[in-house]
Amino acid sequence: MEIRQHLLIDADDTLWENNIYFEHAFDDFVVFLDHSRLTSEEIRDVLNEIELANAKLHGYGSMNFGRNLQECYQHLAERHIAREDLVRVMEFAERILSKPLELIDGVEETLAYLSSRHELTLFTKGHPEEQKLKVDRSGLAPHFAHTAIVKEKDVATYRALIEERGIDPARGWMIGNSPKSDVNPALEAGLGAVFVPHARTWVLERTELRRDFPRLIEVERFENLQEIF
Repeated sequence: MEIRQHLLIDADDTLWENNIYFEHAFDDFVVFLDHSRLTSEEIRDVLNEIELANAKLHGYGSMNFGRNLQECYQHLAERHIAREDLVRVMEFAERILSKPLELIDGVEETLAYLSSRHELTLFTKGHPEEQKLKVDRSGLAPHFAHTAIVKEKDVATYRALIEERGIDPARGWMIGNSPKSDVNPALEAGLGAVFVPHARTWVLERTELRRDFPRLIEVERFENLQEIF
């Protein structure tokens, strides 16, 4: 695209690995819970319901994930619930913050290329301080003209960002791995969208892509963006 575009780019599991660390924490939680009857998948279903309800109130991030694990433990534990148990459960989530930040292959080179041709905005949801820390650790901030961290990425927040940044929707695109947060609401807000799949995308971010919108592009890898923009 020769005309300068405004590219909104997601962070977690688009630029760097994220959900895999939450999955590892959940695996540790299942071992600690040691339920006599429920499978890991069944425990995950219970946690999904808790996360879905609490996300609307408290948002995302590792600490909220830890509180969700605690609630799940209190609901499913087959033994007396001691304070030390709840502390241990929270520790599974706290460890996520100490994990190394691993950029996805091709991200750094692709951002350098894109930022030389277009205006880039990092658009992510989650706990503000936690997301800011990830951005700082990534070293990718210089590629972005603006960073926006919101509680939820829905049609309303996309429209608000479009107005705030003075984006022409006809020259605006959202790029990310989540059909629920990155692709569908962006399309409904009048932007184009590029779906960059990730094998470990959080289950609550998965849904059918809105393929009835003409400005939907699907790529295999982040570096493929260089062939489009």
